[in-house]
Amino acid sequence: MVTMTSVGLDVHARSTRATSIDMVTGEVSRARLGGEAVEVVAFLAGLPGPVRACYEAGPTGFGLARAARAAGIELEVIAPSKTPRKPGERIKTDRRDADHLVRQLIAGALTPIRVPSADEEAARDVLRDREQVRADLMRARHRLSKFLLRNGRVWPAEKTAWTLQHRAWLARQPFTGDLQLVVTDLIAVVDGLSDRRTRLDHALEQIARREAYWPVVSRLRAFRGVDTITALGLQLEIGDWTRFRRPKDVGAYLGLVPGLDQSGESSSSGAITKTGSRYARRLLVEAAWHNHQFPRVGRPLHRRQDGIAEPIRQISWACQRRLHHISQRFAERGVNGNKANIARARELACFLWAAAVWEP
Repeated sequence: MVTMTSVGLDVHARSTRATSIDMVTGEVSRARLGGEAVEVVAFLAGLPGPVRACYEAGPTGFGLARAARAAGIELEVIAPSKTPRKPGERIKTDRRDADHLVRQLIAGALTPIRVPSADEEAARDVLRDREQVRADLMRARHRLSKFLLRNGRVWPAEKTAWTLQHRAWLARQPFTGDLQLVVTDLIAVVDGLSDRRTRLDHALEQIARREAYWPVVSRLRAFRGVDTITALGLQLEIGDWTRFRRPKDVGAYLGLVPGLDQSGESSSSGAITKTGSRYARRLLVEAAWHNHQFPRVGRPLHRRQDGIAEPIRQISWACQRRLHHISQRFAERGVNGNKANIARARELACFLWAAAVWEP
């Protein structure tokens, strides 16, 4: 279908600037709109069709894209980090941004991103809420432990902290006056965040078993270091695994590949690119730490693999052997452990791709 009108949108919470170009006459039109999706969709519907429009991903989310597509309008969401920019350009306005987007759209220089469904985005919000609670809980525990340390209360090093036994020990610590008020408040914060995390974990367990997610999540859980929440997190952050043509594309998408600076005869690799979802990258890195030890199928992994197809089990076992081989090879070379783990995470992403796209 030939596009009659191309549109670039600079979308904000309360306003939207639009620049449209008639592909037949070359006429350029500009409009200032409100922030409501209904108004923007009505504007796009009033242009000579077919219309092809775009806007950069940002805090306004995907509601506008879904509303436009429901109205039969092609509206793409663009990855802002991959939008071409002039290095020497120092003037930035909403009108200039909209003009730039529509020109790059016509030139085919923009990189669209996948727009999740409303249900998928809601599940992702639950997942990210849980991640924020996890981070808050870690900070709250640090504040409490440092308060106790300043007052000479130290939990024995040979015992595990933040267990039921540790919680009972906290309750028995005697303080007087203002210090009792402080410790009571710090403990209450930790308890409250722990309860919130537990509730969110239960909710995510239920979400993971939905028909839309469970076929892939169940296969990802068959890997060492990947439990239900990790598998669901990867599935929600990556979405459609089949859009990657090669396994190594997943690692590149999540920023686990080293940067490259090449000019003429010289070439040097740098730190990993850290593109894509920071949360998905952290999940992979944490899962990779479980695979530096000798390959084995422990009791928890055996339970998760119950009912899983034999080809997936074979992929999981091959993954363990491969990651352990990487650990040994890097250890022999004296490579830093963190750098070796990034290599394991990159390989783990490839094996997870193989399991996710597998068809019975």
